[in-house]
Amino acid sequence: MSLEAHGHVELGSFRLQVDLQVDADEVVAVLGPNGAGKSTLLRVVAGLVPLAAGRVVLDGALLEDAAGGVFVPPERRPIGVVFQDYLLFPHLTALENVAFGLRCHGRSRREARERAREWLQRVGLGNRGTLRPAELSGGQAQRVALARALAIEPRVLLLDEPLSAVDATARVELRRDLRRHLSSFSGIRLLVTHDPLEAMALADRLVIVEHGHVVQSGAPAEVTREPRSSYVANLVGVNLFRGVATGTQVELEEGGALTVPNAEAGPVFAIIHPHAVALHRRPPEGTPRNVWRGQIAGLDIEDGRVRVRITGIIPIVAEVTPAAVEELQLDRGGDVWVSVKATEIAAYPA
Repeated sequence: MSLEAHGHVELGSFRLQVDLQVDADEVVAVLGPNGAGKSTLLRVVAGLVPLAAGRVVLDGALLEDAAGGVFVPPERRPIGVVFQDYLLFPHLTALENVAFGLRCHGRSRREARERAREWLQRVGLGNRGTLRPAELSGGQAQRVALARALAIEPRVLLLDEPLSAVDATARVELRRDLRRHLSSFSGIRLLVTHDPLEAMALADRLVIVEHGHVVQSGAPAEVTREPRSSYVANLVGVNLFRGVATGTQVELEEGGALTVPNAEAGPVFAIIHPHAVALHRRPPEGTPRNVWRGQIAGLDIEDGRVRVRITGIIPIVAEVTPAAVEELQLDRGGDVWVSVKATEIAAYPA
């Protein structure tokens, strides 16, 4: 089983280039900044946003072909959707909300209610069937929406920010439950999220969308190891530079240069982990290969470590201990010297 969507969408001045393939043996998470086109991509697959050009194919069957005039409407696509705000009917009980989808797919009232009870039991809400959405917690509402999507036995499951409406205390448990339900579902699984932790925990493959284009796709470990945009580098927490390599020298696009152990000649990315960046109040002794002067722009405390933002010819983020902040009086700002060992820099083709 596989899903393919290729083409583009035009919504006013925004253009989304659709380039997606998902197999049944993987969970794919779409990540990207706000306004990148993540939810629009999901809605294209669901049939809620038509393509201006291109095709959507599920198991070899056309769901949409803009050139050929083929368009299967959303209600006839074998797709279950969990929307960001869940879209539960406020006047219906949890049981009736789950049964509604089944009724729309031709099940009798009795059969729909029986199946709805089964699914509420599966998601741990067997004793909440008589409650209306206003009486449910955010986590319970999310489970009702998931049960409604799965009860119709879809071949494709789409989730748009599935945990965004859940408070932080319940998110860890719900993430674990969601992973279990995704593992037991045998069809296509595609979710949109802005939370990298959620994506890493749930997905086998990440698709990164920025400015209406897919900029990177790969397993979480691959994306983490070789980010290909500033957005991805920020998610991962590393410094990313782009330049042109000649031997062991990388001339950076924004100015300055880095010495690396080795790099393939031509355009490259270079990454430096913040903990590999050393800070000094005077020029460092010895012969470090990468040394430059910068200015402290700010400090951020994260999990007991301090991230120091440095401006200058090569802007960079360093990660130091609170003891180093006190010893070097980094909280007072001012100029610092930055040093990075060449062996701490990884370069790969851009």
